[in-house]
Amino acid sequence: MKKLGLLFVGSVLSAGLSVHAYAEDAKCSTVRLADPGWSDIAVTNGIASLLLDGLGYKPQVMTLGVPIIFAGLQKNQVDVFLGNWMPAQQDNYDKFVANGEIEKVAENLAGTEFTLAVPTYMWEKGVKTFDDLGKHGDEFDKKIYGIAAGAPGNVIIQKMIDANESGLGGWKLIESSEQAMLVQVGRAVKRDQPVVFLGWTPHPMNVQYEMKYLKGGEDYFGESGAVNTLARKDYTSQCPNVAKLLTNLTFTQEMENSIMNEVLSNNVRNQDAVREWVKANPQAVEAWLDGVKTQDGEDGLAAVKAKL
Repeated sequence: MKKLGLLFVGSVLSAGLSVHAYAEDAKCSTVRLADPGWSDIAVTNGIASLLLDGLGYKPQVMTLGVPIIFAGLQKNQVDVFLGNWMPAQQDNYDKFVANGEIEKVAENLAGTEFTLAVPTYMWEKGVKTFDDLGKHGDEFDKKIYGIAAGAPGNVIIQKMIDANESGLGGWKLIESSEQAMLVQVGRAVKRDQPVVFLGWTPHPMNVQYEMKYLKGGEDYFGESGAVNTLARKDYTSQCPNVAKLLTNLTFTQEMENSIMNEVLSNNVRNQDAVREWVKANPQAVEAWLDGVKTQDGEDGLAAVKAKL
């Protein structure tokens, strides 16, 4: 009788463990990826989604502003963010990541640049630094073109204006979107008109326009930076297989520029441009899927290759 009782208890414990394991699997089956509406993150989210789908997961891309993304990660409403641009997002990083409320999974891109830029013809006219910009305010109608409201780059620009840094007091930040900003830049460039805007690399704007980055804003924008992958707290321990993929997912500027150029210059759909690049670069796929399984524990690389 005692033996039967022990067997019964063991069976109940096993069943409980199985239910617990299944619950973790169910929680990991949908991967919620944040997208702030930037071309580079559309590319990296596209790559992650393609691989996750091939592994049997359900990627869900959520378009949100950067402050909402960090709040969503903190509240377990977002799982993954591939666009933690540093040092531009230093304030958010210090608030949420440094204190352990959000996890840094990996650095996925190195050597980025992120600051104000002007067309080369304005640089050749002497606007090479932030101080030069302040001195030529009337030429630029004292307008700086930024991206979406609440974006860290815009916040930095507004701080400089409010502090009258480099003589920018009285300037106006024009907030819109990445696409709208670039339309304005394109119009100005066609007419050889002065324009100053938020620029960064990687991005096809560096190929589409002859442009220069202004010096002297390092105290606000920082030196050359990097992009991190973030996850909600405990995600890497709860979903270790997805975490392994996220750790492996590193990108290059050449890769991102190539895919973004197909989308922005050749009007190829983002998911199609991503798929074609991935199919043409099997060595990258092999590195990304090293040690990664499908959701049900099978060979991850074989599954993704079959899906492609």
